[in-house]
Amino acid sequence: MKATLEFNLPEEQTEFENAVDAQKMASVLWNMNQWLRKQIKYAPDDMSKEELYAYNLCRDELHSLLNEENINIG
Repeated sequence: MKATLEFNLPEEQTEFENAVDAQKMASVLWNMNQWLRKQIKYAPDDMSKEELYAYNLCRDELHSLLNEENINIG
């Protein structure tokens, strides 16, 4: 199976660039998720509860936004 995306350039230049860069964007999201995970999992003993809560809140929000758009980053 093949799929073809067509864009009317230059009018749809932004949409074209977003499609071309989608894998890079997915990689950035995955890396951010992993970074947040490490901050939570390997939190030092002296990390404040507020800071740990903030990391958890950010990761939960990232997951929520991805789920709303049915995006799976692996």
